[in-house]
Amino acid sequence: MALGTATAPYELRFDAGRVCLDLLATTHPEERFDSVPVLRAWIAGAGLVPPGTSLAHVDSSWPPAFRELRERVGQLVRRGLGPEPRTGCAGALARVNEAARAAPPAPRAVLAEDGALVRELAAPPECAALLGAIARDAVELLTDPVARAGLRQCAGDNCPIVYVDSSRGRRRRWCSSEVCGNRERVARHRRRAALTRA
Repeated sequence: MALGTATAPYELRFDAGRVCLDLLATTHPEERFDSVPVLRAWIAGAGLVPPGTSLAHVDSSWPPAFRELRERVGQLVRRGLGPEPRTGCAGALARVNEAARAAPPAPRAVLAEDGALVRELAAPPECAALLGAIARDAVELLTDPVARAGLRQCAGDNCPIVYVDSSRGRRRRWCSSEVCGNRERVARHRRRAALTRA
């Protein structure tokens, strides 16, 4: 994908199990927040706003703010994965806690044309409010021992994606069976075929 072009929605990943981890996935295999249209697509796809919410007010100041929070959340999440003590991340912790203080976008119920109640926002969402929702998700994840115990790093070659393993028996190995899992199966097949030919 060329820089500055919109990413098709199917190229964005929303399978890590938490919105804060889906945010981390926006760096792989390449930087996703390289344009405003991609960030708008991610905000909508991540479910941070109700379907149909206008994000026309999102401007070029938003992607750097999302990238900065992503970096801080990533520092905390990766610290939680390793065997090393959770020290040296005071700056990241302070930034995530600060972001989590922002009030979330205010929802309201409205009648749809068919008479059903649907959710919409009372006003266009502010950048700080959306960052706050992501930061609160990170705080909840990292302070919940059960959820934190399910954190896994993808076993795929060169895949940095972190996800919550909620599978039975906690045996999930890949961020996505269709992406990294399929690559691993293909690589195993090629190795076996090469050994057979040799």
